[in-house]
Amino acid sequence: MEKTKKLFAEFPPVSTEQWMEKITADLKGADFAKKLVWKTGEGFEVQPFYRAENIKDLKTTDTLPGKFPYVRGAKKDNEWFVCQDIEVKNIAEANTKALDVLNRGVDSLGFIIPSELVSKENIAALLKDIQPECVELNFKTCNMKSVELIKILTEYFKQQNCDLTKIDGSVNVDFIGKILTKGVVKTEWIDVMAEAIKAASEIRRFRVISVNACLLSNAGSFITQELGYALAWGNELLGRLVEAGIDPTVAAKKIKFNFGVGSNYFMEIAKFRAARWLWAEIVKAYDPHCNHDCPNEGENHECRCAAKMNIFARTTEFNLTVYDAYVNLLRTQTEAMSASLAGVNSLLVTAFDKPYKTPDEFSERIARNQQLLLKEESHFDKVVDPSGGSYYIETLTNSIAQEAWKIFLAAEERGFYELAKAGEIQKTINESAEKRFNLLAQRREILLGTNQFPNFGEKAETHYAASVQGEDVCGCSGHEETGITTLNTHRLGEAFENLRLATEKSGKEVKAFMLTIGNLAMRLARSQFSCNFLACAGYKVIDNLGFETVAEGVEAARKAGSDIIVLCSSDDEYATFAPEAQKLIGGKEILIVAGAPACAEDLKAQGITNFINVRSNVLETLQALNERLGIK
Repeated sequence: MEKTKKLFAEFPPVSTEQWMEKITADLKGADFAKKLVWKTGEGFEVQPFYRAENIKDLKTTDTLPGKFPYVRGAKKDNEWFVCQDIEVKNIAEANTKALDVLNRGVDSLGFIIPSELVSKENIAALLKDIQPECVELNFKTCNMKSVELIKILTEYFKQQNCDLTKIDGSVNVDFIGKILTKGVVKTEWIDVMAEAIKAASEIRRFRVISVNACLLSNAGSFITQELGYALAWGNELLGRLVEAGIDPTVAAKKIKFNFGVGSNYFMEIAKFRAARWLWAEIVKAYDPHCNHDCPNEGENHECRCAAKMNIFARTTEFNLTVYDAYVNLLRTQTEAMSASLAGVNSLLVTAFDKPYKTPDEFSERIARNQQLLLKEESHFDKVVDPSGGSYYIETLTNSIAQEAWKIFLAAEERGFYELAKAGEIQKTINESAEKRFNLLAQRREILLGTNQFPNFGEKAETHYAASVQGEDVCGCSGHEETGITTLNTHRLGEAFENLRLATEKSGKEVKAFMLTIGNLAMRLARSQFSCNFLACAGYKVIDNLGFETVAEGVEAARKAGSDIIVLCSSDDEYATFAPEAQKLIGGKEILIVAGAPACAEDLKAQGITNFINVRSNVLETLQALNERLGIK
């Protein structure tokens, strides 16, 4: 083949109109928008296909990795730090664990240190035998201890003869996050942040101001909300610091964005691309300039390095589940893929068992290896922005940017800090979480193993906990109690888990019997649907191949000791079978009809009121059944 000849050139081009004609024909009269257009919770619609014409006017497609506005990455490679958190309770034990995980592939440590343990001696012991220039070092402690910690770290690095310009890491100074999660306010927060930046002036690559957008993700926000509010949060900090006398170049380079990453695979990739782009434009507006010769200057000599967003991503905790917990590995793996393909700076994979226990050595090892597999086996670190140029992801990037920018502008009008103090950010996120809870209850959002395809025989009572609380690192006093609304703390699947746990704790073995009869295809389909539906409450489901008569089915159900009898047949046959089943059952067991037959109103008039189908609210239906069964 000639080099100049295009691949598949022998095939005639197909226009968008031709595609639409074919799709319309195949839909056979069904509404295109209802069947194929995805109405997302992010505020925009996603089409079933995209073509080159959809991105022809997007300027972002002409950019390169490492070039402003950094849509395709803030760096020219796709290396990222593999992070693991260590909760420091005993200094020596934490140091031993740190050295161990560094030998197992980790190159970023996140130390969570109680305020009372912050001292020169303890930090020296904690970092013993760790090479600061080879590892990203991150610290979280009480905000009011952060400046002291930064000074201790700077002094320690000097004593170790480290090159201070080569040390990566962060100290998590975040007062706004305390308002969002605890409802408490510190009046001197700007002064502390400004002092933290000055204290970290010598360790130039250390970020000491945090935008913890992961708090929004863990509370159930939609992607555009997380991004829009993160940008408003970052801009609030940047503006306040500049007003406090901090050079905008210095301030921007000291801010670190900590994002969550959920299971909406392609949208999460697009989110990080849009985040870098929008933040670069925000920082540019502050006209940052370097005080030294800089190879990365803009047209007006602004420092474009300051416009690089430093992103730490952690897989969200909102969608983790207690039941069928190994499915969490599938969720966190796709989330890690989204973040790494999108070019984040560092990444932490949440251990699969965190919803119900403190992660152990096994689950932490698996979490580490999930990232190492992406690097060593899949070579995700070898390709920069592989999604660049994709019609779909480029369009998603633009759509997310537009919607997030609307949220950013609305928040900027009053100021993110003021909105947080008024509890309005929290209320908005909590409303989004409530929407997602409702979508889950109706199976319009799926948590595999929780509200769809549950593990029938699984018991979780022995290890279940509603939440696992981390150690409180803040030992200071003087917080002003404000009564501010706080972010939602419930995971997406908790209501289903509590429902199933109630069944376990009751000591009852609730049996749901599938009375399958009539049309073969319909009875099998509906029995499978019903088994999955009722097993979400922890009921023991008993499926059957079929019965010749309703009486035979009812007799078999009673021999099995069933509490619930589910009639599984075709819509046409329910008009006959359902009244017969109701008469034979006589109220001794709960009768459920699987489906939404046209004769439903006639059946209800005869006292048959329980129906389950794809339009059912699964959670409310099962809660009502538990109540009838005396399970609380």
